[in-house]
Amino acid sequence: MALKVTLIICTYKRAESLLRLLQTVRTQTQYPDAILIIDGSPDEQTEAMLHANPFANLVYFRVDPAQRGLTKQRNFGIQQVEAQTDIVCFLDDDVLLEPTYFEALLQTYAVYPEALGVGGYITNETQWVPMQSNETPSNSWFAFDGWKRSEPLRNKTRRQLGLDADVPPGFIPMFSHGRSVGFLPPSGKIYPVQQFMGGVSSFRKSVFDRLQFSHYFEGYGLYEDADFTSRLSKLGPLYVNTAARLSHHHDFSGRPNAYKYGRMVVRNGWYVWRVYAPQPGWRNRVKWNLITGVLIAIRFSNIFTASNRMDCLRETLGRLSGWLSLIVHQPKIEHS
Repeated sequence: MALKVTLIICTYKRAESLLRLLQTVRTQTQYPDAILIIDGSPDEQTEAMLHANPFANLVYFRVDPAQRGLTKQRNFGIQQVEAQTDIVCFLDDDVLLEPTYFEALLQTYAVYPEALGVGGYITNETQWVPMQSNETPSNSWFAFDGWKRSEPLRNKTRRQLGLDADVPPGFIPMFSHGRSVGFLPPSGKIYPVQQFMGGVSSFRKSVFDRLQFSHYFEGYGLYEDADFTSRLSKLGPLYVNTAARLSHHHDFSGRPNAYKYGRMVVRNGWYVWRVYAPQPGWRNRVKWNLITGVLIAIRFSNIFTASNRMDCLRETLGRLSGWLSLIVHQPKIEHS
């Protein structure tokens, strides 16, 4: 029996991006049984766009100001899902799907019937190169499963300092600061993970009988997906299918300023870590703080090399402020 799929897209003042996404949904080899648009926009442009461009199985919801924000809109969308739905998918409103995205995503649940969630694979953010047989990549490269990609400065520095992640991409070290699923290669394979990105995700509907997206992540909701999937990974297996392909075209409208973003990077990152590892031990606490300091220093160095110097400065100050604030005011941990 085919799985019944509901797609939820939370959006905010991105009518043009949303239209481009929906046009790629229309060309799917497996079309969703329901598409729920959860719009937090203060204007009517998104609603007008959808009236002018009808899509099959689409239902539009415009939430009031008290329900705006990614976390609140996702939880609102989950409440609208029909009981007979098997799989709930989430997509950011600024992605574009390849035609077999949903087909590949759902095949994962057939291959791994115990899977509680499956993430898709973004193709346009990293350049990967197949490795030659017996090739040993230099420290300028990160190698995994027969592929290699350039190693970012932050990871080169961490490796040199003995602070590199000690688990595969998509898994969580006890000191946090792991490698994201962006370090999984475009092999077409399915990889087990503990975290994946919420904007290219899917979950069994039954998951939401036990978990919701945390109320801690309000507004922009940075790392709410890392928090949700890390908590879910304790209940059952998660996967990323690198054959479920899409591209991400970053739309920066609606994002916080660089200072607030930097502050959230540190404080929200700390929160996700401590929910996953409530008692990490002193060695892991030291490592988390050392890595946080290294990343702040690297971001500060970008002031002298990047074109957006003022944003680099503001983000550096935000990260530093967020780090120092943890000394006197740590976020209150919500328990699942």
